[in-house]
Amino acid sequence: MFCKVWSPVGHMSQVNDFRDGFNLKHKLVDILTIAVLAVLSGVETWDDMELYGKERHSLLKKFLELPAGIPSHDTFNRVFSLLDPKSLEAALQEWISSLVSSLPPDIIAIDGKSLRGSNKSSAHSFVHMVSAFACGCGLSLAQFKVDEKSNEITAIPKLLDMIDIEGCTISIDAMGCQKDIAAKIISKKADYILAVKDNQPTLRLDALLMSKHCCPDDDFIDADAGHGRVEQRRTRIYRDMAYVSQFWPGLSAVIRVDSLRYDKSNNEYKALETRFYITSLHHVEASQFARWIRAHWGIENQLHWVLDMAFNEDASQKRAGYSAENFSRLLRFARNILK
Repeated sequence: MFCKVWSPVGHMSQVNDFRDGFNLKHKLVDILTIAVLAVLSGVETWDDMELYGKERHSLLKKFLELPAGIPSHDTFNRVFSLLDPKSLEAALQEWISSLVSSLPPDIIAIDGKSLRGSNKSSAHSFVHMVSAFACGCGLSLAQFKVDEKSNEITAIPKLLDMIDIEGCTISIDAMGCQKDIAAKIISKKADYILAVKDNQPTLRLDALLMSKHCCPDDDFIDADAGHGRVEQRRTRIYRDMAYVSQFWPGLSAVIRVDSLRYDKSNNEYKALETRFYITSLHHVEASQFARWIRAHWGIENQLHWVLDMAFNEDASQKRAGYSAENFSRLLRFARNILK
C-alpha cells in the first residue's frame, strides 16, 4: 500500500524540466518530492520548505539523490514560479489514473475557487482554479486555471477533455448551464445535472411554467436536522418537454427542489427557496436526484473547505509567475494522498 500511495514520486520524474542543461545543482524530481512531503507536513512557505528538507536530510537521502543537498528557499520559489503548470498537472493526473484506471459510475462535481492570496494589487485579480471532483471516492481529478470566474464557461469544456467521464454524471452550478457544455458532456457519453438560474432566463421560465401546469412524474420529500436548523426538501421531476421552448442537447427532465428551513436559534422559518435543474438522465427516481444534487456540495465541503481550513490556501500570498497555480496543485495533490 505504501508503494502504491507514493507512486507519485515516480510520476514526478516525468514533469518537463524547463531549466538550462548546464550547471544544474538539484534534480527537479528531488525538488518536487520535497515540496510534496513538506506540504503534507503543513508547510506553507518556501523558507519553511527549505527548513523541512534540512531537518530531514538523512531520511530524504535514502530515496532521493540530492546531489547538492537540500535546495534553498529561493530555488523552490524560482522553480514553482517558472514550472509549466500543464506538465505538472499531467503528471498528477497520470498518478490518479494509476490508482483509478476508470471511474465507476459516479457524480463528478465541477466548481471554481479563487485563490484569495494571489491577488495582485495592481491588477485586482485572483488566480481562479476550476476543479473536477469525484464525489463518490472523494478525489480531486483535475484542475484548470482561468483568469476570472466568468471564464469558467470556456474552461469547463477543456477540463472535461482532461478526464474520462464516460458513464458518469456531471454536476455543475448555474455558471456551467450552457448548451455547448451540455453537448460536450453528451458527446463524451456522460450525463449531466445542471443548475438553472437567471443566467438562462428563458429556460428558467420554462421550468417554472412546467412545474406549475404539469403533474410531476415523481415526487420525493426528505428532511434532516443539524447545526441548529431543520430543513425539509421536496424534489419533483417533470418530463414533459413540450414546455421547453429551446433545444438543449440530451435534455430529458426538469427537476424542481423546494427547501424550507427552520432556524432553532431564532425560532423562525426562512423563506421558501426554489431551485431548478435540468438533466439528461432517464428513468431516475426523485429520491436519487435528491441525493445526487446534495452530493454536488462535496466539492465545497470536502475539497475547497479542506484546502482553506487544513492547508490555509486562501492565506497563501504566492504571486510570482505560476507559483500560485502550481502550489494550488500541490495542495490538491497532498489532499488526494491523505484521502
